[in-house]
Amino acid sequence: MTTPLTFAVALPQTFPSRQPDPKLIRDYVLRAEALGFDSLWVVENVLGSIPSLAPVELLTYAAAVSTRIKVGTAVLLTALGSPVHLAKSLATLDHLSGGRLVVGVGLGGNPKIYPAFGITAERRAARFAEGVQVMKALWTQPRVTFAGDFWKLENASMEPKPLQKPHPPLWFGAHHPNALRRTVALGDGFMGAGSISTAAFTEEVGVLRGLLSEAGRDPAAFPIGKRVYLALDDDRGRAAKRLTEWFGAFYGRPEMAEQVSVWGSAQQCLDGLAAVVAGGARLLVLNPVFDEMQQLERLASEVVPKLRG
Repeated sequence: MTTPLTFAVALPQTFPSRQPDPKLIRDYVLRAEALGFDSLWVVENVLGSIPSLAPVELLTYAAAVSTRIKVGTAVLLTALGSPVHLAKSLATLDHLSGGRLVVGVGLGGNPKIYPAFGITAERRAARFAEGVQVMKALWTQPRVTFAGDFWKLENASMEPKPLQKPHPPLWFGAHHPNALRRTVALGDGFMGAGSISTAAFTEEVGVLRGLLSEAGRDPAAFPIGKRVYLALDDDRGRAAKRLTEWFGAFYGRPEMAEQVSVWGSAQQCLDGLAAVVAGGARLLVLNPVFDEMQQLERLASEVVPKLRG
């Protein structure tokens, strides 16, 4: 069985030169739903100079103004906080969305931020894995007794359980082979980062599929997605300039834009996205970072139908 190719979009979440715009977000959600996109996705970026809305709260707003479209995180940096609090928030969002939540989790790539959250980066992978286990237990067991290295629960209960059973799908963002092994052991899907190239994503998918086979899981039935930063503009130079400015503001690395993005005419974007699909993606999370409404309309009319075909 091969997972069908589906299309999602990233929510407007960063506002580098303006105040956050709830009306834009609402209009974007409603239009993406009307256009038939599968889901809406957000990232987590707590610290940084670029204005960036918090992921769970933003998805709760999106869920409240929509009826069908799924909502997902790609990814939550779960090792930075309490899995108990996060399990409660996500179970609540699953109910408020009517069971439309997909939970993407990951370690993130910047261990230097851990002290800002009152913890060290030491053993962060173990902390991450244990936190996922705590959330799963709270979501599925009437009473939880858990004696871990980082968290301890004694006959604890959390209600309500998530609407989805046994819990919302858990998708992992990962790069290192050990992280890919955790994806196979604990995850329900894999999300390739927007900050890596198509070539790097293709390599990760190859390793992941090998690990799935070793574990007796069918690689063809394991959902794989990829966030793709893109700019659809017939003026390729202008698109590149605007992407470079955004990457400089968000990641502090303007050169990343050329390394990981898809940009240019509809055909150039189509070619770039087709390469991501060939690399193993069955869910494309299309992520414009400026002129979001205009990009949404053009992607829906000029790119997605050809990729579906």
